[in-house]
Amino acid sequence: MVRIRRALVSVSDKRGVEELAKGLARHGVQILSTGGTARALREAGAQVTEVADYTGAPEILDGRVKTLHPKIHGGLLGRPTAEHRAEMKTHGIEPIDLVVVNLYPFRETVARKGVTLAEAIENIDIGGPSMVRSASKNHERVAVLVDPEDYQHLLTEMDGNDGQVSALLRFNLARKAFAYTAAYDGAIANFLTALPPDSMSRPGPLEPATFPETLTLQFKEGRTLRYGENPHQQAAFYLDEATPEGPSVARAEVLQGKELSYNNIVDLDAAAMLVSEFSRPAVAIIKHTNPCGVAESDDGCAAAYRLARECDPVSAYGGIVACNRVVDDELGRELAETFLECVIAPGFTDGARESLAKKKALRLLAYQTPQHGRPSLILRAVNGGLLVQTPDDKIVSAAEAQVVTKRAPTAEELRGLDFAWRVCKHVKSNAIVFASLVQRGGAGARAVGIGAGQMSRVDSVKIARMKAQLPTLGGVLASDAFFPFRDGLDAAAEAGITAVIQPGGSVRDEEVIAAANQFDLAMVFTKMRHFRH
Repeated sequence: MVRIRRALVSVSDKRGVEELAKGLARHGVQILSTGGTARALREAGAQVTEVADYTGAPEILDGRVKTLHPKIHGGLLGRPTAEHRAEMKTHGIEPIDLVVVNLYPFRETVARKGVTLAEAIENIDIGGPSMVRSASKNHERVAVLVDPEDYQHLLTEMDGNDGQVSALLRFNLARKAFAYTAAYDGAIANFLTALPPDSMSRPGPLEPATFPETLTLQFKEGRTLRYGENPHQQAAFYLDEATPEGPSVARAEVLQGKELSYNNIVDLDAAAMLVSEFSRPAVAIIKHTNPCGVAESDDGCAAAYRLARECDPVSAYGGIVACNRVVDDELGRELAETFLECVIAPGFTDGARESLAKKKALRLLAYQTPQHGRPSLILRAVNGGLLVQTPDDKIVSAAEAQVVTKRAPTAEELRGLDFAWRVCKHVKSNAIVFASLVQRGGAGARAVGIGAGQMSRVDSVKIARMKAQLPTLGGVLASDAFFPFRDGLDAAAEAGITAVIQPGGSVRDEEVIAAANQFDLAMVFTKMRHFRH
């Protein structure tokens, strides 16, 4: 145990610092501080010694040099050995037992539109990281706090141990602090290496590239998983601490059920992102990241689930279900009738929870909606490297697409095409989706047949037709990429499809358009592809 007698407090994020100072005062701790933190603490009634008074050296260079002094870093790095104590006494250095520091808001500053290089540089903290690293290295004797959420943990230990803190707490705080400074330095490196080399000579706002020359990533381990894709593989789930854009499995609350597996998490992410495409109540059923049923209905998610399940009821067994609305009592009862692995939705009514509680192994997850944050980069490891891309978060609606055939789609066909196109974006390439409108009850749309992950596009068309449990006559078709030959259109026409949406761009587009005209199909080109590998 180490008694806290002297603390240095200098924080940019001042949440909880007044309560911390009061807790330290209960134990007679001397508080050293600087600038705005010292003023805030004095206004709260705390007794504070300015660092400049303590060291005898004034703040200089516009405040860039405040704590870079032997009395500070010697007080932090001195070990509890006879040799170090003697040397510290010779130089008039007193031990500092606690550092409370969080850093200049560099990431927040550079995220602002129109930030200049000078503003970014001035928000690179020097003294703060130096103190954090000194304290963390010497956690044998010094405690370090970088997160306001940890203030109460430290005070609880001090209150229960006559002002002392344990080696275990000091070590865990040091581990967290090193991760904190690593993330801070990584953010600086990411930002600066994304700037053009001549940025120093460019006045005005900066224009960083999407991808820096050096990419530093930091994710926090959320949990170690039982295994990976297969039982002989080890796996863990790491969380991005930044708020993501859209629904997030990483931030969802697990309400019941068995521990999530690697494959569950992958499928849940695919399911949640798919239903987020729709503004109407929508449900998706996912198996191995591909939808085996998707529907939307103005009658609500219970109606949408029934429509989705009819697409491929065999594959729906053991699937993952996602809803873009709260699961109500009616849907809860229906979901409880089938074996499912997981259900993810913005929430569940009490009646739904009661029905689903009978399925003790079933995982229920509630995500916050909407979540507005920064779009996450898509990361994919390959042997010896890392592929990074921006999310596929754009879409051209059917109404915006170019009509390329003699016949334009009807209003009903346009709505069906738009639905099929949004589903197709979430199906593994080569992807084909047959869809149709539904008029019974509330108006809606549903997938009728899905062809996923095939090596040839015409085979995906044939599989979509083969998998269809419902009539394809009068339906519409979406293709995630262009048709390289007319054979896909021939197969679609044979299935009774009346309208097609695809990106276009093949050298044989004219041949494909001619095939559509031959069968009196309406076809539109979006000029935007949605491969999903």
